This record gives sequence, C-alpha cells and structure tokens, in this order.
Amino acid sequence: MQALSVKGKKLRLVIDQEAIKKRVEELAQEIDRDMGEPFIAVGLLKGSFIFLADLIRSVSLPVKVDFMWVSSYGSGTVSEGHVRVLKDISMNIQGEKVLLVDDILDTGYTLKEIIQILKMREPKILKTCVLLDKYERRKVEVKVDYTGFYVPDAFLVGYGLDWDEEGRNLRGIYAVEGL
Repeated sequence: MQALSVKGKKLRLVIDQEAIKKRVEELAQEIDRDMGEPFIAVGLLKGSFIFLADLIRSVSLPVKVDFMWVSSYGSGTVSEGHVRVLKDISMNIQGEKVLLVDDILDTGYTLKEIIQILKMREPKILKTCVLLDKYERRKVEVKVDYTGFYVPDAFLVGYGLDWDEEGRNLRGIYAVEGL
C-alpha cells in the first residue's frame, strides 16, 4: 500500500474516519438537545463543507444552511492573522437561532471576527461548533460551544481541510510531516 502524501509530503493519520463519524453524531445529539427548535447553520468555506454536510445530516431538527467564505491562510500553512470575507451569508439571521460551523480553531482570529460580524446582525442565539481545536496555538480567546476533537500543533489536511486546495478529499484527518 502506497503512503498518502500531499504536495510531496508524507501524511500521518491523526483521526480516522470512524472516529470522525462517531463524534459528528455525538455533536449532532448535543446540538439537537441545546437548540431545541429549527436553526440556521452557517458554514465557513471552504474547510467546513464536509463536516457541515455530515453534521446537518445527523441533526434531527429542521435546519437551513448558509455559507460565508472567509480566508486567513492564503496559500501558506500559517494564518496570516487577518480575515477576508470573500462571500457573505445571504440569509437574514436577525431573531434566528444560528450555529456557526468551522473546520478548525487555531489562533482564534478568524472565528472571533466572524462571531463579531454575525452578532451585529442580532441573532436570537449564536452558538459555535468546530471540528478541531488546536488550543496550544490560540492567540485570542474564543468561546466555542461544541468541539469535535482537540488536536496537536501540526498542519492538518483531510475531511475538508486543505493545503493550498489539496487533501480536502481524504476521509480521515492527517498531519503533514516534514513542514
């Protein structure tokens, strides 16, 4: 069996697809319990799209979906520290229950800024859900309501996460070695 690689770098499995599936189902149960009624899920593109799709299929409540496309990495492997909104949500979230879904929480800059943007639109409730939390890299404090996994400080790809658009389609989550 050939070793997996992205951009010529070997990959090491961090979280397999079965563990992801199990945790997504657990998160969906928590969200069902806490939300208690229909809500709008806002996914941060591009990284969250696979996680968001699996999450909403596991939720039993009615859910509407919208997206924001934001960028803080460019083509590098480290957050640039400033957030660019490339596509805003199209739904009016005023007075609505909203779940903001992101793939990975790293420095906290992106999530904190997007939370501030969405709060200005006066949702009834705004909760946050991240698949991965790389806590040791945090630069700003951000409150997260639902966390899938706490992960080490490594550059990760797979299950929607990419390195310059490569690796999103991998079913597990992998650390890129040799960076």
